[in-house]
Parts: sequence; C-alpha cells; structure tokens
Amino acid sequence: MRLVVASGKGGTGKTTVAANLAHVLSRSREVVAVDCDVEAPNLHLFFPSPSHEVPVRTPVPAVDRARCTLCGECGHFCRFGAISVLRTEVFLFPELCHGCGGCEYVCPEGAIRDDHRTIGSVRCSRPAPSLTLIGGALDEGEVQAPAVVRYAKRLAAGASLAIYDAPPGIGCTVIETLKGVDACLLVTESTPFGVHDLELAAAVVRQFGLPTGVVINRSDGEDGETRKACRELELPVLMTIPFDREIATVQNRGGLIAREHDGWHRRFSALFDDTCRMGGGA
Repeated sequence: MRLVVASGKGGTGKTTVAANLAHVLSRSREVVAVDCDVEAPNLHLFFPSPSHEVPVRTPVPAVDRARCTLCGECGHFCRFGAISVLRTEVFLFPELCHGCGGCEYVCPEGAIRDDHRTIGSVRCSRPAPSLTLIGGALDEGEVQAPAVVRYAKRLAAGASLAIYDAPPGIGCTVIETLKGVDACLLVTESTPFGVHDLELAAAVVRQFGLPTGVVINRSDGEDGETRKACRELELPVLMTIPFDREIATVQNRGGLIAREHDGWHRRFSALFDDTCRMGGGA
C-alpha cells in the first residue's frame, strides 16, 4: 500500500496526519514514511533520531571545447536557457538545467557529455524498530525539487507499506509525489481558503484516478460548507479532528496525539483501515 497524505494549501495539518498514521501503523508492521515536502521538510521533527544523508545529484552538460564547433544546435534546443552559444564561447548555466540530455543528443560533433551536480540530499533514519523515515531536502537556491522527490521515493520503492507526506499545493512536486501510489488522503480545514484549495487538490488527484478521502482538521463544529464541497466532489470524509487545546498542546511540543492517547491511536488505525477499503488494498 502506497498512501499519499496531501493538501491544497499549507498549514492544514497534513504532516501531523502523516506522522500519526506512521506511528500507529509501525506498532504492528513495517512502515516507511517519506517526507516529499523537500523545500520545507519537517516530518523528522516528530521522530528525532540519528540519521545519515545521501546526496542527490542531477545530470548537467559538460562541453569539450576541443570538439565544439560553436554550431549552436545545443543552445537552440534548450528551452530553459541552460546553455548559450556565442560566436567564440559556450556558456553553461547549470542551475537552469533540467537534466533532459537533449543538448548531448542534438550535438553533431559529440562535444557534450553528462556531468553531475549536487542539488539536495535525502536523510534516512530508523526512529523505531518498525519505522523507517526518509526525508528529502532541496539545497537552498536550487529549483529541481521534483528530482529530490523522485530520489526519496526511489529509496522507499521496495516497501510493502509507504506513507508519503506530500508538499502543500498542486505544483510539480505534488505531481511527482502522486505518481505510482494507491490512494490519497486530502487534509483540509473548515475555512473558505481550505474549501477552495481542497477543490483544486481534488481536481489534480482526480487526474490520477486515485481513491481519495478527506480528513477535516481543526474542526470547530461548523463544517457544513466543507462537507457540502466533499459531497459535490464525491469525496468521503474519513476523519474529523477537532480544534482542541489539548491536541494543540501535544502537537506544539512535537508530540503525536496517537502516541499519547489510546483513543486517537484507535481512530488513526481506523482511518487507515477505511482508506484501505476505499482503495481496495490492505
């Protein structure tokens, strides 16, 4: 089972839901939790433990000046401005390169080969006997976040149960996180912004044909508009988490409500069971 926990906007409690699920499920089986929010990873804050880092590298072109005839074919091909050919020189801008290899392919002289540059890292740890934590982190100033997401997911590829904590929103990194998964949980809140962005996220997830359920977080009991939107979107509401001082206190100190309260342990276990039934998996 490969489950994505996502949200249309930041601050809904998506990582909190993913962390509680990972904790609960790891009590009875092997779980891999993957933080795909590589521009602002924070899943590890719930599971402090020693870790090791693996660098993430992406291909960039290297030009053999001795073979280059300055024909300009590589520059014409690149749509990202990563390579520019002038009358007397070739200029490379590796920060703009998307690593497609097209410049190497079109070069008639074979003057371009692959080089590599580091754009981020992936942190791996084992905070509990049955829980593996993998978290991607994009280096400051870099733009190739999907490549870091892909690498983090690749490290979890062999897991029988993986929970992916997606980035907020509906951008490229969310698309990369949704690829190849079995089901999705969308976390929202009962606000106009929450409903609006839930609709955007649901439209994206629908393109993947994924079974999808909703968790309403920080509910003040006035969830009518959110539930109406879920009915219209044909999304089942699988859990409601109240706007509660005790819950906030636990979370603010980096705790997990499922770890500290048996009732919430059972509720998150039931959430996973409902998600499996929704997705036809186990």
